[in-house]
Amino acid sequence: MSDALAPSGRYRQGMATRRAVLGDNHVDRAEAASTDFDRPFQELITEAAWGHVWSRAGWTKRERSIVTIALLAALGQDEEVAMHVRATANTGATREDICEALLHVAIYAGVPAANHAIKIVKQVFAEMDAGTVAR
Repeated sequence: MSDALAPSGRYRQGMATRRAVLGDNHVDRAEAASTDFDRPFQELITEAAWGHVWSRAGWTKRERSIVTIALLAALGQDEEVAMHVRATANTGATREDICEALLHVAIYAGVPAANHAIKIVKQVFAEMDAGTVAR
């Protein structure tokens, strides 16, 4: 962590969850690319997103994965949609789960948002099936 303090318990839990969901290779790449400028951001998302939200007991990683993909698709966050679709290999969310989530996106956030996300998801699935996706 940037302030030379020992990582908090929330940070350690967040990092464990982040690695479980996104995979060691992805997290290692993100950590290696981190600079003094963005290290505080990496710490924030590790504690807040992964330690506070993704580590909660109320939902499974599968359920969180489905909701996250739907929200990211609705917001047009293309790179994050792709990353979280790749992460379904670790969360247990199925292709059928993603399809259902994107149907909800179409109704509640708009057909164009869902249509665009479907294109991204199909590309990621093709890469996953071909074994060409970086994990």
